[in-house]
Amino acid sequence: MEPKTYRYASVRPDDAGVRARLRALAAERRRFGYRRLHILLRREGVVLNHKKLFRLYREERLTVRRRGGRKRALGTRAPMTLPQGPNQRWSLDFVSDVLADGRRFRVLVVDDFTRECPALVADASLSGRRVARELDRLVELRGCR
Repeated sequence: MEPKTYRYASVRPDDAGVRARLRALAAERRRFGYRRLHILLRREGVVLNHKKLFRLYREERLTVRRRGGRKRALGTRAPMTLPQGPNQRWSLDFVSDVLADGRRFRVLVVDDFTRECPALVADASLSGRRVARELDRLVELRGCR
């Protein structure tokens, strides 16, 4: 083995300042990966090869925080009970159509047991308050069980 090989002393500059600034930027901007952090460092005047920055990023064990996935239902769900008589369960169903002049209108409410429509509310705009008011009126007329 050549003496130059086993006597080699690294002349790599100290990266403590760059590492500290990289850690600070990564803590400040959690959603930024090494590429975007490289742009921020370059704007601050730190000239660094992207491969070296990636090596420092990995050595500092910096990663982009993973976002949570889709929330799934826990356990088993009980099947929805079937209504045994009228006015036990109603479904809101908004059906919309367009008039000849281009205005839209919507219609709602179905009884799940009898499949009849106890109320047909047709209007160009049905707000939540209007729907609640119509349901309250329907409960007064037909009652609920």
